[in-house]
Amino acid sequence: MKMTFPHMGNPIIYKKLIELLGHEIVCPNKPTKKTIELGVKHSPEFACFPMKAIMGTYIESLERGADVIVTSGGHGPCRAGFYGEVHKKILNNMGYDVEFIVFDSIHKDFKGFMKNMMKLVKHSSLLKVYKSFRLVYKITKDIDYFEKIIQTKRAYEINKGECSKALQEIISLYDKVQDHKELEKIKKTSEYIVDNIPIKYVEEDHKIRIGIVGEIYVVMESSVNMKIEEVLASLGCEVRRSHYLSDWAEHNIVPKIFRHDREEEILKKGEPYIEVQIGGHAKETLGHIVDYKEKGLDGIIHLLPFGCLPELVSQSIIPRMSREIDMPILSIALDEQSGLSNNLTRIEAFVDIIKTKKKRKIVS
Repeated sequence: MKMTFPHMGNPIIYKKLIELLGHEIVCPNKPTKKTIELGVKHSPEFACFPMKAIMGTYIESLERGADVIVTSGGHGPCRAGFYGEVHKKILNNMGYDVEFIVFDSIHKDFKGFMKNMMKLVKHSSLLKVYKSFRLVYKITKDIDYFEKIIQTKRAYEINKGECSKALQEIISLYDKVQDHKELEKIKKTSEYIVDNIPIKYVEEDHKIRIGIVGEIYVVMESSVNMKIEEVLASLGCEVRRSHYLSDWAEHNIVPKIFRHDREEEILKKGEPYIEVQIGGHAKETLGHIVDYKEKGLDGIIHLLPFGCLPELVSQSIIPRMSREIDMPILSIALDEQSGLSNNLTRIEAFVDIIKTKKKRKIVS
């Protein structure tokens, strides 16, 4: 069996786990324009953008020899919960003989989660499984830690592109880790790399910090969100992101008594605007906006796939919320028709508004 999975953010985490469990893998390529065109061609027109982009990724990986797809499910009214079944039917109709392993939340379907897990770990001892998960979890935490540093430093880098290059170098180092002893060495090397990126000095009062919130796929996958983190950095803005893989894993996989994630706190902050979970990340989106306001960020960019049901609810609440907490918020809907130039103009104008607002505040 050759396994593959969707490309979302940094793929080495999934790759590393499946490899450590003894499976052969076809690592998905980063989605390109061709990937998206392929996905659009073979997806229903009304499907949301992530489903189309992931469809293209699957087809490319199957063409490279994969025959098992491992992915996550969904819950609530969000259509992501049906992606696995719809993808499978379309791929079967296209002639691909592919098995799907769809992981829903362990907290909502423990039996189903464990049944799928047994398919992944059947060739491994319990001790090996425990060690593999522990190692990959630590790698995920480390990479997210360095990514957060890069998201801050990139705004002030002296040599354009050096932060992105450093992050890729760090990810390549972690891709080679096989045990905890190596992990410690790689962490020290990575700290040296980020500490030695030359940056320009900017006074604290003049720093601009933007939070990116919204649906997890478009927030994390740079190939479908116009590389928005790099775009904002080129305009001199630090970035904070609402989704990281380690946070997702801690909230959805680690038992409650062992975890220390902030997800429950974030959901509580979103409760005055959406009382119940409506699927997707709608409630988290609003909770993160409140959280970023409390942390003193200067503005928010809300990313949503065009027609995404939960995020449309968030989008309808955001104008009132923006007035109430005095926070500039720009919503950008993304799909296969999205034009970079148009959105770039909107982002530049949004950052100009924030800079002007900040200057007035400093003067007054």
